[in-house]
Amino acid sequence: MNLSLLGCVQMLVALALLVFIHELGHFMWARFFKVRVEKFFLFFDLGIGRWDGSIFKFKPKKSETQYGVGWLPLGGYCKIAGMIDESMDTEQMKQPEQPWEFRTKPAWQRLLIMIGGVLNNFLLAFVIFAGIVYYWGEQFLPYKNVDLGMAYSTSARNIGFKDGDIPLSADGKELISLNVDEVQAIVTAKQVTVLRDGKDTVKIAIPDKFIFQAEKDAKNGESFISYRVPVIVDSLLPSSGARKAGLLKGDKICGVDTVETPDYNSFTQQLKAHKGTSVMLAFMRGNKLDSALVEVNKDGKIGIGLRSPVDIFKIETKKYGFFESIPRGVELGWTKLVNYVQQMKYIFTKEGAQSVGGFATIASVFPDTWNWESFWNMTAFLSLALAFLNILPIPALDGGHVMFLLYEMIFRRKPSERFLIRAQIVGMMLLFVLLIWANGNDIMRCSH
Repeated sequence: MNLSLLGCVQMLVALALLVFIHELGHFMWARFFKVRVEKFFLFFDLGIGRWDGSIFKFKPKKSETQYGVGWLPLGGYCKIAGMIDESMDTEQMKQPEQPWEFRTKPAWQRLLIMIGGVLNNFLLAFVIFAGIVYYWGEQFLPYKNVDLGMAYSTSARNIGFKDGDIPLSADGKELISLNVDEVQAIVTAKQVTVLRDGKDTVKIAIPDKFIFQAEKDAKNGESFISYRVPVIVDSLLPSSGARKAGLLKGDKICGVDTVETPDYNSFTQQLKAHKGTSVMLAFMRGNKLDSALVEVNKDGKIGIGLRSPVDIFKIETKKYGFFESIPRGVELGWTKLVNYVQQMKYIFTKEGAQSVGGFATIASVFPDTWNWESFWNMTAFLSLALAFLNILPIPALDGGHVMFLLYEMIFRRKPSERFLIRAQIVGMMLLFVLLIWANGNDIMRCSH
């Protein structure tokens, strides 16, 4: 797990923004329907002894709402009068009903108040994705521009893929360029179509739960799919075997001891098979084929840096105008949401439960250098994830409140306050268990 201080800072900044926007959704709809909001807090102000748990708080004159920041960064809350929520303020519910309370409003108004946070997070994600494509555009390397096709892991080859195959579609959806969403679409599909040898169309059946095998391969340093890149020397380390043998920048290595190595994967496999020895490398220098005896160190390396795929293949950039960026932002957000929801079905398997991560996992996804495009991409994805998780029909989450409101609207009667209180307690206990489980998995990963 690649965890850095800057990654943790980026995670906290992103979560703070998302929690604020989420709670603002509840606040806006509550005030629109003239429901009193007693507290609006970023993070939880869990009291300790005489300390009320707030780092900062204030209450404007003539305002009914106290604003503040708590010390526990596990979310935030908007305390709405006349509602059973995480504050568990049951004393208020024993008092006579007031016209400015949540419980006195029509069910449809209460429903909008409860889904306001989720709606805000969905909208924020779409806005961020639209802003990303408007400002930076989209740079991508199409599969069709890679002359050698793609390289595949051992597990991928075992189910029918072949090095050089060019992905065409996954369950009928067109595949264009290598990215996280397309890799997930491939490993979770039932059938993937590829172009083989530049002429044959081949259909490959993907086994159920193959995503876990792909993740296992990735942890072992073997990518499920990668660009098949020729080995072109871009730099040489001092005192390396390659430098001693006279290799130069721009040389294209094409063979190791009579074995053809047209791409990086086949090249590294041959070097690993000859650790601590010397090998005869065949390489092209300009239009001339040459060879040299090169020392391979104990790690299976000869001390060269490779030319980047972006310097070898044609990268395409698509720019978007302001109005074009809006539907594209929605499309990107929807694709990521669908992929995320598809992954959720694996949580209830043994492998899925073990793969669940907590705050350390989230922080590790952020880069260890500040990059605004990466930061906003990750923030938008987290906004979608937060919205989806919050709308699940679990008591203590927005989805739990929505579930009980829909029951009321269908059957024309409210669940009893006693039932709602018990459901809230059960829901909070469940969330704490999930929180402990997810962060416990992080601790186990770090310890290994």
